[in-house]
Amino acid sequence: MSTAVEVNSAALKAAAPKDEVAAIVKKWKNKRGSLIMALHDLQARLGYVPREQAMKLGRELDVPLARIYEVVTFYNHFKSKAPGKYIISVCTGTACHIKGGEDLLVGLEKELGVRKGESTPDKKYHLQGVRCLGCCSLAPLVSVNGRVYGKLKTDESHYVIERIEEDKPMVSSSKEAENE
Repeated sequence: MSTAVEVNSAALKAAAPKDEVAAIVKKWKNKRGSLIMALHDLQARLGYVPREQAMKLGRELDVPLARIYEVVTFYNHFKSKAPGKYIISVCTGTACHIKGGEDLLVGLEKELGVRKGESTPDKKYHLQGVRCLGCCSLAPLVSVNGRVYGKLKTDESHYVIERIEEDKPMVSSSKEAENE
């Protein structure tokens, strides 16, 4: 589990201290074309881009809120709502698509009761589809909080959730059985 996700606790997401936005502004204010980097910085600190902090950032950088939201909504990396504790990214790139990545995504949607891009009501899981995770030889695969789990079978969506619950490394269940 990455420390970046642990930092994304509900208490930190609720409101960024004014000095967080001030620190970001200080770092990026006089740099041309720095809006995307400032937004990356804000999201790295909070896990998403809250409206209040986006407004403060816009005022301080002299960037209209509409421009900030153009960027936030254009790039799928940015989140305008707090994601769940476990961010499950399902690769839908070419290799994963061919080997059943879309089926894994549909299975996870059913398993979690949410659609791609949504978080569970308890904010435990956030499900997203991503174009490519750069691990094509492991297709199909998912990433949970940045940790990649590959060579999954298309019907193993339940297994992904089980492994998260148990906080264990994930391997295909058939491979696990071979090793026992």
